[in-house]
Amino acid sequence: MRLLIGVAAALFSTALAVAAADVAAVLKTPQERVKTADFRASGHLVRVDADGKRTSDSIIIKAHWFPGVLRVLVEVSPSPTAKPDTRAHILLEMRPSGQNVIKIAHPGDKTATTLPFEKWSDGPLGPVFSFEDFLEMQYFWPGQVLEKETTFGARDCNVLKSTPGTADKTHYAEIKTWLDQSIGFPVYVEKTLKGTGTVKEFTYFGLRHDGGIWSASQVESKIRGQSGTTLLIIDRGSAKANLGLGDFSPEQLTRF
Repeated sequence: MRLLIGVAAALFSTALAVAAADVAAVLKTPQERVKTADFRASGHLVRVDADGKRTSDSIIIKAHWFPGVLRVLVEVSPSPTAKPDTRAHILLEMRPSGQNVIKIAHPGDKTATTLPFEKWSDGPLGPVFSFEDFLEMQYFWPGQVLEKETTFGARDCNVLKSTPGTADKTHYAEIKTWLDQSIGFPVYVEKTLKGTGTVKEFTYFGLRHDGGIWSASQVESKIRGQSGTTLLIIDRGSAKANLGLGDFSPEQLTRF
């Protein structure tokens, strides 16, 4: 009996070690993509409501990984028919430790304002594509489980379930990511909100390879069971923008 228990324990330990190695291998590419980020992109953020009415804002995104922190600057310029106060600059700072910060500035502001955590789940065009969704913090959360291998469209994917730790500032209880097995880039993501259990779905289109880096030309976000959608459409950009601290400075944040 003791021998059987010992063998079972050894097999269980081996299975755990293999699972941990598999998770680490799957996480390696998306984590490296974040830790080598240095890009500039421009395009449009488009909200399509239940009646098909479209609201479009121009958007510029700059991102660079500095030691221990990813900084993302999002510049939103509204369409001519939008309210003037929707113009904004948003600075997002993501740290693997979970201590993230979001700051926002509008025309006329002398300094940026730190966005309260309860407003992270909102966004330039509403909650479907929120401020928090501009970050890929799930790859650094402590809870990581490989659920299955499956296909999404024509792509073979690993499905990664990520859950935050107590120190991670997020409105999400869990995030499931369908990562293409050959390139480690997401093709589909499900984000479950805390409390309500509401699921937000993100689908990535037009995957392209530029300068050794994979990206998507369009991301569609929608809330499961609700009408309407939000599209992040990238028209052009540079995968190696050579950005520095000055591109994310307080002066840059309040310069319109």
